[in-house]
Amino acid sequence: MRVPREGKLLRVFLGERDRSDGRPTYEAVVRLARSEGLAGATVLRGVEGFGHSSRLHTAKILRLSEDLPMVVEIVDAAERIDAFLPKLEGLVRGGLVTVERAEVLVYGASGDGE
Repeated sequence: MRVPREGKLLRVFLGERDRSDGRPTYEAVVRLARSEGLAGATVLRGVEGFGHSSRLHTAKILRLSEDLPMVVEIVDAAERIDAFLPKLEGLVRGGLVTVERAEVLVYGASGDGE
């Protein structure tokens, strides 16, 4: 797959406990991105954060460490990201979705079997 130099970066900010059809929402977003043929997706787990409720989620407090911040990042051509956004509406019921321009410098095999 070829990704143009000028693309878009889609970020979906979620909580670890967020669910979509019984599975973690971050997992559902990645599976959907894969099924739609997007270039790739990465899920990042935060160690601390807060959202619209201002409730702090942190790995420092055991009770709150069960709902850590999660970020799904997807980079692809602008038109592919734009086409994908409406499909997120059924999955992401809360959280935050952002899109920004991205300059793709390298996209391809890293030699690690990926």
